[in-house]
Amino acid sequence: MPKRLRLTRRFPAAMSNDAYRTLSRFADEAEITTDEALTFLFEHFGSVTHKDNLTHRLRLFKAELEDRKA
Repeated sequence: MPKRLRLTRRFPAAMSNDAYRTLSRFADEAEITTDEALTFLFEHFGSVTHKDNLTHRLRLFKAELEDRKA
């Protein structure tokens, strides 16, 4: 029997406009809500990311972070 989807944890989250548009587009294409899309991505994080690509992209993001905050 599949686990029941209960969205019991809430947290304030801020994201860039680009990130929100990407999340919304993903949710729309999958025909689910943005809450369900985030739940899916985090529950399946290991299988939807490529470890080497993730490490590289995170390094680039962190290098640009200060400039993006300005």
